Amino acid sequence: MLDERNKLFDVQLDDHNFFARNPEVEHERRIAIYDLLEENKFEMIGGDIGPYALYLKREENKLIFEITAQTGFNVAKFPLLLTSFRKIIRDYFKVCESYYEAIKSASPSKIEAIDIGRRSLHDQGAVMLREKLSEHVSVDESTARRLFTLICVLYVRG
Repeated sequence: MLDERNKLFDVQLDDHNFFARNPEVEHERRIAIYDLLEENKFEMIGGDIGPYALYLKREENKLIFEITAQTGFNVAKFPLLLTSFRKIIRDYFKVCESYYEAIKSASPSKIEAIDIGRRSLHDQGAVMLREKLSEHVSVDESTARRLFTLICVLYVRG
């Protein structure tokens, strides 16, 4: 069982400046937050012990991580440049579009092939995210995958 102190108990996105997204993106956002809150590993490096609340917002080409303790005490705030994620996010969304089109009429083998590519890009994004976060936060693979989904949601503008 994961240490109950080194986890997120709340995740909020500052996405009020964004237009309504397509239903697939909104669905992915809801699932990612739900799954993230159900099980995650989120440990501050050399910092306060959690559990933590995470507030994510996009400011120009940066993603701002604001982390507070359960008591409301501000634990950390740091930026993550989105420019290094730009290509993988674009590629990921292109493959997602192909996947959503394929599930309407393509053969199961074609859908499976596209889905494998989609998951591979998602895994690459999660690995990159873990590396970028490593000086501030330690996360496990599934937490990184869900956080990458949320970064993609904040990256897309409508």
